[in-house]
Amino acid sequence: MGWGKHVEWFQRRYINGKPFQNRAMTLYLIGLGLGDDRDLTLRGLETAKMCTKIYLECYTSLHPESDKEKLEQRIGKNILLADRTTVEQQTEKLLDAAKSGNAALLVVGDPLFATTHTDLLMRARSLGIAVQVIHNASVFAAVAQTGLQPYKFGKITSIPFPEKNFHPTGFFEVLKQNLSIEAHTLFLLDLRPSEKRFLTIAQAIELLLEIVHEKKDAAISGKTMAIGCARLGSANQKIVYATLDELQKMEFGTAPYCLIIPAKLHFAEEEFLGHYAS
Repeated sequence: MGWGKHVEWFQRRYINGKPFQNRAMTLYLIGLGLGDDRDLTLRGLETAKMCTKIYLECYTSLHPESDKEKLEQRIGKNILLADRTTVEQQTEKLLDAAKSGNAALLVVGDPLFATTHTDLLMRARSLGIAVQVIHNASVFAAVAQTGLQPYKFGKITSIPFPEKNFHPTGFFEVLKQNLSIEAHTLFLLDLRPSEKRFLTIAQAIELLLEIVHEKKDAAISGKTMAIGCARLGSANQKIVYATLDELQKMEFGTAPYCLIIPAKLHFAEEEFLGHYAS
């Protein structure tokens, strides 16, 4: 057995100086943050290194400036990709890995920002599998870079891809509810990395304005001021404050994207947003 194997053997059996024998294995949900592989916290890195199996969740968001290979180099272990089916329907792969040895699911942003990961946590606990969450920055924390005050946001909602016989309008109702209490609205735009499909800011605005036209609702218009964001929280993020009509004509580069429609602005928010005005 080489030195590296000895270290791994010791890490599996001792945590914080306490014997690891007869201790249940653990499923770790580890946040990656919003930037590149360097945003992995020291605690997250140390934990990943002691896991026998590591998965990278690859469907709720993207790792904008990094990729699986860079994470493997930093952690020093092979990483398996976990798509929607693995995380939501074939959870036995993750749970079985945690039964036989420490396992980790790496998640872009914060592990519990997406409800699907909360469901995985609950399933693990129902089977007697210990779960630990290592948090990191999420998009909801990163929106503060726009200058909007986080506690003034209302319900967060997403704008999905429209499909044949599927034209949801719930996100518009959330917007109206938020505006009625003078709360900002954060729209997360749909993405399907496995299909290389990403709902753009222009497409999201088109969907919103189509609903306005159909409902003859004056809640917003093309002249409404909004904030378009791409790769929020990363080193090459793009934030623009302009009317919906203006944002619809702009190029934001690569995903992920989000759109914010602010309610009544505090003077400090308005002054800060001036730095992002088109």
